[in-house]
Amino acid sequence: MSRALLLDTHALLFRAFFALPPMSTKAGEPTSALYGLAVMLLKLLRDERPRGLAFALDAAQPTFRHRQSQSYKAHRPPLPDGLRRQLDALPRLLEAVGAPTFVAPGFEADDVLATLARELASSKVDVRIVTADHDLFQVARDGVDVLFVGTRGRKSILYDRAALVARYGVEPGQLPSLTALVGDPSDNLPKVPGVGARTAQKLVQRFGDMRGLIEGLEQVTPAALRGTLAAASAQLLETESLARLRDDVPLSPGPRAAPIGAEAWARMRALFVEWEFHSLLTRIDQLARSEAPAAVEDQLRFDL
Repeated sequence: MSRALLLDTHALLFRAFFALPPMSTKAGEPTSALYGLAVMLLKLLRDERPRGLAFALDAAQPTFRHRQSQSYKAHRPPLPDGLRRQLDALPRLLEAVGAPTFVAPGFEADDVLATLARELASSKVDVRIVTADHDLFQVARDGVDVLFVGTRGRKSILYDRAALVARYGVEPGQLPSLTALVGDPSDNLPKVPGVGARTAQKLVQRFGDMRGLIEGLEQVTPAALRGTLAAASAQLLETESLARLRDDVPLSPGPRAAPIGAEAWARMRALFVEWEFHSLLTRIDQLARSEAPAAVEDQLRFDL
């Protein structure tokens, strides 16, 4: 069964920016994040040999979560100027690659990825989501896994459904319920005071989700915990809702993923020369040579 790679593009660009030392062209244009993303992309293409690729981006506008909660991600500082300038240049890299790129106003890239994963998996296409965001763990299921790109110096970790159940003690789809109890500082989602990870795990295992927990509060002991959860019931439902990804995002028509065309290697090579990524040119040439014989066959066999 063929695999499609879905990239959480902005999250990976941000991770590269904060992981790498500053880089710039001779003209002074910052490039460290773009370089890091390019290195990661070439490595994925070499190691994974995907039959299809797609990029998901965050929209510039506020999402439905920001409308639902004024505090959602409100603590995040403005983007550094060097990162913002590289965000402006990112479309040039995506255009050179030529794979489908998706953005949906009102939704996050995570919602777009969840939707793409559902659509592709329903068509019997294996999916691997590449991200630096734990939120996407909830999407894992049969036919869908998540390659988590860690911080600098740490290897990427591949999570399938079984690995996530082993790590968290609940099904991937129940992770938003776990977040409702323990919070998520990265998204400014509050925790319930006095509820630790182990207690949260037991509650989700027993009641399934926050609606089930609230409806079954009389079964919770000790009484102090029951009172704490009762007082936080509205927060629990809101946080669970904010943490849960949407997989019904309206996306533009067309293929959900596509192979890298033969002409893409030349476009990427020219861009890397312009951006002075000289160390990547040999990798581009090697990939172009190794992919060329199968390019036409892949286009014919792999229609997403």
